[in-house]
Amino acid sequence: MESDDAVEAFSALAQDTRLSAFRLLVAAGPGGMAAGDVARHLGVPANTLSAHLAVLARAGLVASRRESRSVIYAAEMGGVRALLDFLLRDCCQGRPEVCIPLLDAALPSAVCCPAPGTPRRSA
Repeated sequence: MESDDAVEAFSALAQDTRLSAFRLLVAAGPGGMAAGDVARHLGVPANTLSAHLAVLARAGLVASRRESRSVIYAAEMGGVRALLDFLLRDCCQGRPEVCIPLLDAALPSAVCCPAPGTPRRSA
């Protein structure tokens, strides 16, 4: 990820409704949620949410797919991973032990759903 892409991603997340939608979609997992359900959950009009989801999609943070008459949105974990990689690329100037507290702070929330075959970490 380049600096311009990171700025676009952070700009997309720097708005309350978009941040809430993104977090809701992360919680929904790979199956995602129908756009109408996201709008109802957040209490925003569907057309307003559509504009917000478009900003998140342009930033590479969400993806959509059509299922029958519904548009399903899900967090784009590749985009999230690229953003995190951008932030941590030069972490600690080659001293990974300095980054351990940062990684430990980030990982407990991810422990709820490890990749298949990956043992769960104890807290």
